Amino acid sequence: MNIRPLFIALISSFLGTAAAAQSLTANRGHSHNDYRQNIPFLQAYFAGAGSIEADVFFMDGQLFVAHEKNEIAPGRTLTELYLKPLAAMFSKNGDKPYADSTRSLQLVIDIKEDRAHVIPALINALKPYKQVFNNPANKHAVKIVLSGDMPEPADFKQYPDYISFDGRPYNTYTADQLKRVAMISDDLGEYTKWNGKGTPTAPDSAKLQGLINAAHSKGKPFRFWATQDSPNTWINLEKMGADWINTDHPQQLHDFLVNRAKLEYINPGPAYPVYRPTYKTDGANKKIKNVILLIGDGMGLAQIQAALTANHGQLNMLQCRNIGLSQIKAANSDNTDSAAGATAMASGQKTNNRYLGMDSHGKPLTRLPDTLAHYGIKTSIISCADITDATPAAFYSHVQDREQSLNIAANFLDSHVDILIGSNQKSFFENTDKALVDKIAKKGYHVAKTMDELKASNSDKQVILLNDAETRPVKNGRGDMLKQSVLQSIRLLAGNKNGFFMMAEGAQIDYGGHANDLPYVITELHDFDQTVGEALKFADENGETLVIVTADHETGGLTLLDASTAQGMVLGNFSTNDHTSISVPVFAYGPHSAEFNGTYQNTEIYHKILKLITAGR
Repeated sequence: MNIRPLFIALISSFLGTAAAAQSLTANRGHSHNDYRQNIPFLQAYFAGAGSIEADVFFMDGQLFVAHEKNEIAPGRTLTELYLKPLAAMFSKNGDKPYADSTRSLQLVIDIKEDRAHVIPALINALKPYKQVFNNPANKHAVKIVLSGDMPEPADFKQYPDYISFDGRPYNTYTADQLKRVAMISDDLGEYTKWNGKGTPTAPDSAKLQGLINAAHSKGKPFRFWATQDSPNTWINLEKMGADWINTDHPQQLHDFLVNRAKLEYINPGPAYPVYRPTYKTDGANKKIKNVILLIGDGMGLAQIQAALTANHGQLNMLQCRNIGLSQIKAANSDNTDSAAGATAMASGQKTNNRYLGMDSHGKPLTRLPDTLAHYGIKTSIISCADITDATPAAFYSHVQDREQSLNIAANFLDSHVDILIGSNQKSFFENTDKALVDKIAKKGYHVAKTMDELKASNSDKQVILLNDAETRPVKNGRGDMLKQSVLQSIRLLAGNKNGFFMMAEGAQIDYGGHANDLPYVITELHDFDQTVGEALKFADENGETLVIVTADHETGGLTLLDASTAQGMVLGNFSTNDHTSISVPVFAYGPHSAEFNGTYQNTEIYHKILKLITAGR
């Protein structure tokens, strides 16, 4: 008789209180059908699973591990595949299942049939390993849990007290019987048609929560079996308060849970306010005097959505009404790096990855600051990281390898950049050209090492080479160096009668993507976006300024798995630690901003800027 339907009707008393959502660790993984792993036991063990399940049959006096009788094979016994290697690891770890004493382990024996023979055979097989499984003096002893063809609860007392049982939510247990229950489990499919995608319906979610709550009210952990094996399923089970996560992929579950700190971000404070533009000159057909190009290195749509959610649904860049898509492939690859991507925007030509300011044949290109200088337009190049790194360097250097930092620094002498702000003092002050900094100073530049010196100066020719610590990640205390650099550049250049061009890079969004670190990505993007807010504000005040916000490429292949705008919470995953070929957005605000709508190659950003800022001059 299937008593589940009756039981479902009775769990309503547990629906009023939601199950306590918890943050699970890899040790809460239950390796289901473990014997089907390429390396039974050890694969799940080294993934840190806290529960490992083996299906067994009794045959010829031995316990064989298999799901069906026809899968039984010589040598694949419970002793050889599980008991011996488990005992070896237990001994190696000083009478603990894991070296980390906070981790526990239970071995779940799923009896496929014939418990009358299986249980005595199991007790016999465990005798050589008393110290591992049935040592009451050792709190770290491995727990043996029987599942499948189990004895009736009234018969639990007939078996040694080191044997526990996998309970069922619809069974009624006495207080003594409940002491022998290690966990409560059931088939997810008996309660819902939810297939692991999205979320269960509200009625189904209530049923599932009721099951978990009922188990917790008895002081027992809960597990669903027959669940989909996917991050979305794991997330939803965790939210419901499930204690064990059923999986046939223990290593994948381990990686997801162990890396959780780098994949989840919860905003610790309130949302920062965004600037609300006036739109008075947005899209207007009028002269452009200044252009501010803001490049979020590695910033794709997923990164923007993550930052939007984390800031409770608000971003400055999303105030822009005109939006396009930039196609980012390099000359020699559909996946661009920052060197080729930035060169395309700085010079209007595609080039090879790693090339800076040179075409695909190695010929130096004319960069945007060089051309604009002929019109008396001044240029500021800013990065919140290494100023010789690929994106800023593409606007003032030309080398065939982006790693040639000393050559990149030396190239600055031949550039038409008026203000340069970023870190990497070493490449300038310890350059192979020992007189490099003196030569820069002789060209009329105010050379300094701190933001305070920049703020105190009124020169419109600045080289600010910050200590590397001043461009550490935002999450490590950098502060608003990027925003302040933009504001100071505006202060120094806004008075130029012919206008200015500025490129400011949010460099470390990319670093976070390479590190597969979502908190790093989001905090850097928030810093970048607050800089965007200042640019939009200036554009409104000035009336002749075009602001463009884009990226050179997307980094990390970020996907968003769970989010809460109300909580400022985002949970994601990365598919790579490198760049992807996904097109990136282009946001534009100010006069002629509609010119940036549509889809186009990244080289068009250069051509559009050059056309608009030089029109009528």
